[in-house]
Amino acid sequence: MSLTEAPALDSQRNDPTFDNVWDEIVWRGLVQLSTDADELRTLLSGSPITLYCGFDPTAPSLHLGNLVQILLLRRLQLAGHRPLGLVGGSTGLIGDPRPTAERVLNTKDTVATWVQYLHDQVSRFLSFDGPNAASMVNNLDWTAPLSAVDFLRDIGKYFRVGTMLKKDAVSARLNSDAGISYTEFSYQILQGMDFLELYRTQGCVLQTGGSDQWGNLTSGTDLIHKAEGVRVHAIGTPLITNADGTKFGKSEGNAVWLDPAMTSPYAFYQFWLNTLDDDVIARLKVFTFLDRAEIERLGEAVATEPFRREAQRALAFEVTSLVHGEAATRSAIDAAAALFGNGDLHALETAVLVAAVRELPNTTAPVDATIIQLLVDTTLTSSMGEARRAIAQGGVYVNNVKIDDPDATISPFVLDAGVAILRRGKKTLGGVLIE
Repeated sequence: MSLTEAPALDSQRNDPTFDNVWDEIVWRGLVQLSTDADELRTLLSGSPITLYCGFDPTAPSLHLGNLVQILLLRRLQLAGHRPLGLVGGSTGLIGDPRPTAERVLNTKDTVATWVQYLHDQVSRFLSFDGPNAASMVNNLDWTAPLSAVDFLRDIGKYFRVGTMLKKDAVSARLNSDAGISYTEFSYQILQGMDFLELYRTQGCVLQTGGSDQWGNLTSGTDLIHKAEGVRVHAIGTPLITNADGTKFGKSEGNAVWLDPAMTSPYAFYQFWLNTLDDDVIARLKVFTFLDRAEIERLGEAVATEPFRREAQRALAFEVTSLVHGEAATRSAIDAAAALFGNGDLHALETAVLVAAVRELPNTTAPVDATIIQLLVDTTLTSSMGEARRAIAQGGVYVNNVKIDDPDATISPFVLDAGVAILRRGKKTLGGVLIE
């Protein structure tokens, strides 16, 4: 796993114009489901509490959906509360049931490696200093020593099968051809046990998670009520979707990862920059620490001067800086400018330049490939004849240099990074990676 510059935690603030952090997270659209809202508002405005969110190691990196939860933990920490980041060393071995099919179980060594990766990622976004310092925990620590008999006697006795069958993911699987294994069926008991353990050992009284986890969240609140006779709470954040209803953060099945080796800072920045006008204000509320007044001002800019894309640029800068640091963000901005002729391609770092090329329609070619052929291979033109006409009309550039010779090869233009940038007209780009 790769790490970029750590977030500047000292500069983060909640918006002081809200009377209560509950009011702020509701305004930011972070509460879709919850236990008693009035009780939560009172709880979060009183003495510091301990809360947690769990992250299962199902991949070697967290993604944008996880970032929603991390930032909610951070906002509540800024309000004086103490967050626990739980990485699921045991639940990651089992797998939260998906609505469609059984998960493939990863090896114990793989899960252990990913646990450390996620531990390091979550840790970067929380403060571990001060009276409400965050802590990281691993549920394998209390699950591994527990025998099957003790698990069934001490925890399983509080769960009713009828209630478990009603959970959305379980119900969907029971009605599918895939069915559900006892392994995944038991996942909600393990997650409920996490909350009970953290209540008993850390005084934890609030769990947060995605609304699609609501059945698992309430398994913990119900278990604590039955086992301890006390009322604890849960908040389910909405699943972030685009205005057209598509799942946020997905592009042809590929998640947008927080690890820069899996989604480069350049690609990460471009993802946010391409946010639709209908979505950008909601994204600013969820993913940035900009205050209400600034977000409302940006909303006016979207309404009156959408062509300037001021809100998108603010969103891309804020979130990329949060995840990858300001230096990496400015490198991504410089790369985008240079690609379109407003900067020096030669001045860009190799990693940034290669990442940028990989985000473009690109092709791999030998160093003596003709530019005409590369225009076709990168889909900038549909035929070699069209490529010749584009050159003759003065509309083809390589590394921002106009091409006049229809027989030119890419060789003189290859940058030190082993790449070259093709451009047709002002805005249509393609990339070449030299073999």
